[in-house]
Amino acid sequence: MTIMEPRKHGDASDGLLGGRLSRFEGSMKVTGAATYALEYPVEGLAHAVLVQSTIPAGRVTGVDTSGASASPGVLLVLTPDDDLGLVAASDWYGNRPENQPYHPLPREIRFNGESIVAVVAETREQAVEAARLIRVTYEETRSVASLDDPNAGDGKPMEHLSSAWGDAEAALAAAAVRIEAEYSTPREYHVAMEPHGLTVKWDGDMLTVWEPSQWSHGMARTYSEWFGIPYENVRLVSPFIGGGFGSKGAALAYSAVAAFAARKLGRPVKLAVTRPQNFTSYGGRAATRQKIALGATEDGVLQAIVHRGASETSTYADWPEQTGAATPILYRIENFSSQHRVVPVNTVTPGALRGPGKNPSAYGIECAIEELAYKIGMDPLEIRLKNYADHDYQSGKPWSTRRLREALTEGAAAFGWSRRSHAPRTMREGRTLIGWGIGCGTFPVIQAPSEAMIRILANGRVEVVSGAIDMGQGTYTILAQTASDVLGVPVDRVDVRLGDSRLPGSAIAGGSMLAGSITGAVHKAATAARDELIGLALSDANSPLRDTGANTLTFNDGRIAVPRGEGPSLTLPELMAALGREEIETRRNTLPDGASAQEHHQAWTTMAKVQGPTMGDYSMHSWCAHFAEVRVDEDFGTVRVSRIVSAFDCGRLYNPRLVESQWRGGIIMGIGQALLEEGLVDQRNGRTVNNNVGDYLVPTNADVPDIQVISVGVPDQNASALGGKGVGEVGIVGVAPAIANAVFHATGKRVRDLPITLEKLI
Repeated sequence: MTIMEPRKHGDASDGLLGGRLSRFEGSMKVTGAATYALEYPVEGLAHAVLVQSTIPAGRVTGVDTSGASASPGVLLVLTPDDDLGLVAASDWYGNRPENQPYHPLPREIRFNGESIVAVVAETREQAVEAARLIRVTYEETRSVASLDDPNAGDGKPMEHLSSAWGDAEAALAAAAVRIEAEYSTPREYHVAMEPHGLTVKWDGDMLTVWEPSQWSHGMARTYSEWFGIPYENVRLVSPFIGGGFGSKGAALAYSAVAAFAARKLGRPVKLAVTRPQNFTSYGGRAATRQKIALGATEDGVLQAIVHRGASETSTYADWPEQTGAATPILYRIENFSSQHRVVPVNTVTPGALRGPGKNPSAYGIECAIEELAYKIGMDPLEIRLKNYADHDYQSGKPWSTRRLREALTEGAAAFGWSRRSHAPRTMREGRTLIGWGIGCGTFPVIQAPSEAMIRILANGRVEVVSGAIDMGQGTYTILAQTASDVLGVPVDRVDVRLGDSRLPGSAIAGGSMLAGSITGAVHKAATAARDELIGLALSDANSPLRDTGANTLTFNDGRIAVPRGEGPSLTLPELMAALGREEIETRRNTLPDGASAQEHHQAWTTMAKVQGPTMGDYSMHSWCAHFAEVRVDEDFGTVRVSRIVSAFDCGRLYNPRLVESQWRGGIIMGIGQALLEEGLVDQRNGRTVNNNVGDYLVPTNADVPDIQVISVGVPDQNASALGGKGVGEVGIVGVAPAIANAVFHATGKRVRDLPITLEKLI
């Protein structure tokens, strides 16, 4: 897919890296020109729909398919009785069980809403009607509905997520001031605007999949392993994605079902997952509970943190929502202890939802630090600055860059924090209580290798080619800016092709790692292309620049010239014509030199080469400080967020306009988390009650206030080749506690379980 949208700019520097360019694909999306996965015009389509379990645990004892099979247009009905012949695929890190069968339509039921039958028909309407005629009988067994279920138990410890130094228990006991509280967050869901689904087509042993994907190469690898075909035989196409937030990074059970049905029928199959099915076809954020005890001196210096957290997981896989992820690094602390447990319940395995782990962790510690401030009568901003961490006390390593102090002080100044009265319920307008609160956030720098190809064409255009994806964060745009910056070509002469597993390898668009990874690869490939072109221009017998005596050339505004400005100046097409070249193509990656073909494949299709924030000499993270104003109706308890100012340290910003959009998007999701979002589970049968966007509430325009975002970051060359740190997920981290703290300031009531709803305040 080529994105090409010439535009006029008020400032020539807009096209360079760091310029405030609008998203390349934006107009295509709003005009309908962008084609999403389920919109590809594939001839001869059959349509598949899913039938899901209605019990939380047990086994399927029988499926009556007679009515469905006899329905008009029905081509195929798949049940747990059908052996699809699939083999389990590797996990995210490339670990694969040996010869283990994979049953995407299982007989054993692990949760209410698990897909157990698929019906394929000529039209979707026929498939839906036939699916209504499926009759399933079960043998039900005991189940655990949620963390609130009395039978849930304490779960099991995740030893690798435990952390301790000093003697936290003793220091807590000896502290002059102590607070202890429990904080909880409910299940939360991705509810991306574009529901999940796919279209699949086989040509012999060649499989093409059109599916929204945050990781085209990793998902293609899964299909190849399921079906036992070479990786090269799979092509996954995903040029546009209507939101993912962590939900579209893996091929899922329904994906395998659709691909099998297409192969069995010998024709393409489309499977569109319904909105309710999106709530159980993959996992959202797990519900969490955490107890935090803080010990401090009377003047607010932290002496100890004791943290005990738990999150729900499924009965068949462990997925921890790490409640201790942010707790050990936000503040200076000499005595620390944190443990995390997972509690198996009958739910789909939870997954990554924007800011996994760091999000609920920051909610707990940022509410607790505020409670401590109020216990000793200290300003919430002052206590945070007083306990500022000069290095990473968990790893013992220095920060690579950490400008959280600047985020706090500059954010406070922009917000007007100095005008705040300290006591709760002292700021009001008539019957409206006004509250101001702070919440800090962080997200680790995660580094991964990527690959890119640059093609300089005879007509002077430049192509940037990668299998990386763009789900709205601006990958198309920043890669064009990166190439423009290196090659001196106007950005409207750069075309970007993304979203195809046949293209050069790329990191997943997750963990806020893609931009830092792929811009480094594009910069490296573009530099190599520029160097090759310079070499040809200075050595080729037909080059007008050969006899200038220059040992290098300048590239600016589409022209190539000698540095001192004396001699010929050629446009890129003129130079390519003189050289007799149709194109110059370079392909580079950010793996170590000499990496084997196997290491290349492993790097693009698994996360085995991913490095965490403390793998090197430094501890590397993005940081933020949110300042929230809320207005609470004193009579009705309704809460409105009326203003937010947030300051961020995310290193160098490749495109400030797009970064600010990402930050605002995260903040808006944080508003939803604080006030609206709550997955409701029927405790009798484990069913998700509000499995639709009418009952599962997310912020709309009416819920979003004025949001001011500020960058205080500086380039961090340790974090990425071009100095940027992650921007996508840090925006949500710390928003919910800022709002909760503001609600306490407004009302004097501390709500420790999200969301903050009116019945908790009245």
